[in-house]
Amino acid sequence: MNYGEIKKNDIANGEGVRTSLFVSGCRHHCKNCFNEATWDFGFGQPFTEATMTEILDSCDHPWINGLSLLGGEPFEPENQKVLLPFLIMFRERFPDKTVWCYTGFTLEEIMGKKSSRAFTEISMEMLSNIDILVDGPFVEAKKNISLVFRGSSNQRIIDVQKSFKNKKVELYLE
Repeated sequence: MNYGEIKKNDIANGEGVRTSLFVSGCRHHCKNCFNEATWDFGFGQPFTEATMTEILDSCDHPWINGLSLLGGEPFEPENQKVLLPFLIMFRERFPDKTVWCYTGFTLEEIMGKKSSRAFTEISMEMLSNIDILVDGPFVEAKKNISLVFRGSSNQRIIDVQKSFKNKKVELYLE
């Protein structure tokens, strides 16, 4: 897996101050995507052990609330295979910090309730390591700059763990 950028002390992609990882590779190709360069799986730099260490070290401060995954598309099958072990490492080191993930897939697609390439043998385990999922593709016709933490009104901010516990989609911040 490659990544396009790492933003340390990011305040735009989730609550509080975070480290944000922008992975490369996305097949959604949403019209007017804010990060079109990351559609290419070869864009950026290889995601290595040194990269993981850099990100984990950047989160090891009391003012950092957690990690945000964006893209590109974290739930492309190729990216899941690399991100899952990294998320497990993050959780072990920072059990009290949150993980936000932005995806163009819906939660239902990731869980296999609707047909999608995002549903893999590890997608549920990946979801189990995510606190907040901002789901759904960016839709230009539904763009709304007043929305918090999302670009279009079709996108949802989901409390993943509460949704699993209650066996229904539980929105966050609504």
